[in-house]
Amino acid sequence: MKRILLSAAVTALLLTPLACNFDQLLAEKVMVGTLLSTPDVDVSLYAMAGGDAGTLPDGGVPEGERLTIPGQTAAFVFFATRNGEQGTPEPITDATVRIEVQNGTPIALDNKGVGTYSATSDFGDETGVKYQNGATYNFVAVHGGNSHVGQVKDAPALERIDALHPAGGYVRHIANMGLTLKRPANGGKERTLGFVTVVPVDTDGQKGEPTYTNMPKEPLDFLQLVTATGEWQRESLPIPGSAFPQKDSNYLVIFQTAQLGGAQSDNLFTGSTMLVGTADLGLVHTIE
Repeated sequence: MKRILLSAAVTALLLTPLACNFDQLLAEKVMVGTLLSTPDVDVSLYAMAGGDAGTLPDGGVPEGERLTIPGQTAAFVFFATRNGEQGTPEPITDATVRIEVQNGTPIALDNKGVGTYSATSDFGDETGVKYQNGATYNFVAVHGGNSHVGQVKDAPALERIDALHPAGGYVRHIANMGLTLKRPANGGKERTLGFVTVVPVDTDGQKGEPTYTNMPKEPLDFLQLVTATGEWQRESLPIPGSAFPQKDSNYLVIFQTAQLGGAQSDNLFTGSTMLVGTADLGLVHTIE
């Protein structure tokens, strides 16, 4: 199955439109980079138990009844060499990788092996990864004395999904039933990419493994975003019932809006894909 996914990703990589300079089209190095942020979310302990959420008029949760699930910003880069027109890109394991943002301190990413580099921080970590609306982010991989740069311009602001913020403070939903969210009107402008992930959360705020996501899972799968953005720009966001498998349980629904970027330097292949974005979150409590 993984080989099929890689093959599809490589095909998408090779079919990238030629809206680039000739050097980028012939470049051997390819990069996938993401910088994705989620804010803190306050949930009511009553809501976690399926009762009255106890929210304040402004939508907040009273002190003493509140559980804060910490926000997080995660940066990730996959860096590789293209292996001919038919082969899977070969990971580069000895690069130095960082993310740069205007008027900010460069973010050094740790080498995790197999061509992957990453860094993660909580919002309260003053030395870690930061997210800035409207900023331009450069993803820089230095290898063999050369810098390879991908770029995302105009990092998007949070896109609020009203259905995730009902008056009661959380969504009461029947287990194993699908849920459809609707993105706000965009005034005729092109939408940013939108991804949905559902994560179970226990009464202590600890998150489990996702029960659903429509975000690409493997680094090379992200390359398909270059040629198939429409799938992630739709107004309606259907979530299957399998995302909410257990009754009397809590699930965090995360809607990630992200701006798409690509190769900036001439020595980086035009099919390289970068994403920068932030998220809206809501709590779903399942009933029978």
